[in-house]
Amino acid sequence: MSIQLLVFQHMPWEGPGQYLLRSSEKFDVNLHIIELWHKPIPDITLYDGLIVLGGGLNVDQEDRYDFLVEEKVAVHKAIEQDMPYLGFCLGHQLLADALGAKVGPNFQHSVGFVEGLLTKNGIDHPLFYGIPRSLPLFKWHSLAVQQPLPKQVEILATSKDCEVEAISVKKRPHIIGLQFDNHSAYHRDVRRWLDKNQSWISSLSQPEINPALVLADARRLEGIIKGQFEIMFRNYIDIIS
Repeated sequence: MSIQLLVFQHMPWEGPGQYLLRSSEKFDVNLHIIELWHKPIPDITLYDGLIVLGGGLNVDQEDRYDFLVEEKVAVHKAIEQDMPYLGFCLGHQLLADALGAKVGPNFQHSVGFVEGLLTKNGIDHPLFYGIPRSLPLFKWHSLAVQQPLPKQVEILATSKDCEVEAISVKKRPHIIGLQFDNHSAYHRDVRRWLDKNQSWISSLSQPEINPALVLADARRLEGIIKGQFEIMFRNYIDIIS
């Protein structure tokens, strides 16, 4: 029987990336996408797990995005019921917030491709089985999960751009947050993100962002990231099966 995953989408242009769509099809996973800005959240217990995507909003902006109120309730419920959870970027930050961690401005924005490094906990975590300790990450954020973290949260990956690139809950490997968006690192996804975020990108201070270089990196790293994301997604399905 196919695995049924509920997906929370926050922005019209930022849905599941090509690598997530392709991996889901390959491993017989059905993605039930809820566009939160105009669709109500269904009963999450009817699904085998929850994927929460990123988007151009912050975890504390309920006054501007009223759907965040209902979404936070759903995230808390998923954690309380020990439901499989996979968060990307904002989804990672919403998980951390629900677990009691703080989310705030990172020491710098992180946009484009950087080298990530698995921690000891990351090397031992089943999500990263078959993944080298050093791996490329596709980044798109200016806020980050802050340290110190609650005792039950462990860091799985880090980078020079961001201390907390991935988290999980001790003894609950099916609950995962990833600050990076490798599911959307395909060059056509990256081009759409660059086009839709021109005003945000231009508002950022140093380090300067070169859209042409970001797109060139996407093309250069496609084979690596596509293969590694497929491995990670297969690992995740194995974890929750």
